[in-house]
Amino acid sequence: MTNTLLTLAAEDAEDLEILSARLQDAVGKVGDFKFLPKARRFVAVLNRFQWENGKKGDQRVRAGLHFDNVLNVRSKNIKMGAPGAILSLLAIRFTPGGAADSENPAGLVELVFSGGGVIALDVECISAGLADVSGPWAARGRPSHEEG
Repeated sequence: MTNTLLTLAAEDAEDLEILSARLQDAVGKVGDFKFLPKARRFVAVLNRFQWENGKKGDQRVRAGLHFDNVLNVRSKNIKMGAPGAILSLLAIRFTPGGAADSENPAGLVELVFSGGGVIALDVECISAGLADVSGPWAARGRPSHEEG
């Protein structure tokens, strides 16, 4: 088990894949996901499963996630009017906005949740950060996914 607080930054699609892996099965309330349009920032607070512990211990930690240079935010299959509803994050995906050979860093970041929910962020470029903000606590169990 580790008590080290994790801090990561993402500036490209590869970095975002690492962030996604660390956030797989993180849970948070709808009300803890916010778009701050004047700051062009999207923020979230989640309870992150510490996959980096391996099989040594099942723990969760509170973590803050942010994306900068956000132009617009949309949601699909999420009741944004239900701030207490729980979302379970499965993955973070990035789709470039320009042609494949373009130097344009803009694109679409999608936070994909169980049950088909998606929060989509139109971004000028990938600029994200993840930081643990609490010590770990024992998780109620290890997340599992049906194969198929």
